[in-house]
Amino acid sequence: MKLDEANPVDVSPVVVSQGSGPIILGQPHSGTYVPKDIYADLNSLGRQLLDTDWHVPQLYDGLLAKATVVKANFSRYVIDPNRDPQGSNLYPGQNSTDLVPVSTFDGEPIWLNQPTAEDIQRRLERYHAPYHQRLSVEIERVKSIHGIAVVYDCHSIRSKIPYLFDHRLPDLNIGDNSGDSCAADFTASVEKVCAKLSHHTHVVNGRFRGGWTTRHYGQPADGVHAIQMELSQRAYLQSELPPFNYDADKASSLRSVLSDILHAINDTALTYSSGESK
Repeated sequence: MKLDEANPVDVSPVVVSQGSGPIILGQPHSGTYVPKDIYADLNSLGRQLLDTDWHVPQLYDGLLAKATVVKANFSRYVIDPNRDPQGSNLYPGQNSTDLVPVSTFDGEPIWLNQPTAEDIQRRLERYHAPYHQRLSVEIERVKSIHGIAVVYDCHSIRSKIPYLFDHRLPDLNIGDNSGDSCAADFTASVEKVCAKLSHHTHVVNGRFRGGWTTRHYGQPADGVHAIQMELSQRAYLQSELPPFNYDADKASSLRSVLSDILHAINDTALTYSSGESK
């Protein structure tokens, strides 16, 4: 990945597509925009943006009518909108990445000049905060319509990363923060779809239980349910190496699964919205 010189100096940090349904698709890691001053401080490895959630917007495009989409345009190497702004570790005792990553998922350094505390504060204000401001607004808007809102956080990652996890990652990694971020019915609806699959593997609350977005916004008692889906990139890419090309045939199969999952969650949400849930 090289910096797109056609990008204007200022790119909107987040783009929102509003829908009238109960589900919000969060897409925090698919952006590739890096401002020129930040790009200049990345080393040659960092400039490849290896840990992007490649093609996630394309993968989910059109799968669920009336869904709202909140997408970060900036690279996670600028700042990670799925990390606690206070910098706490999501997975204590395990290798992870920081609010502003200093290395790839393989533990390799990405900076010629590491960001200072002042740099990080500026990025919090310019990128991290606007993403969550927009997401929060959409949660309240959707909740005002349906009485509840469901944040479905869309992610993908390479299937083999020894620095972060042993063995190969399942194709679909469902996270609800060990049952705390959404009512059990939502996780069950996803599991029911996945249990019927013969060509895709899955796990619930495995290596990825949900990032800061899932944990922060998932407040079922207050009518906000959050669930994370971490996809293995081998399930829809030609290769998990640059240039990370989209594989239309693989993606078609996965999109069918994701469509079933989103519709199952949507049906559950409408049941809760109508007051029919137990």
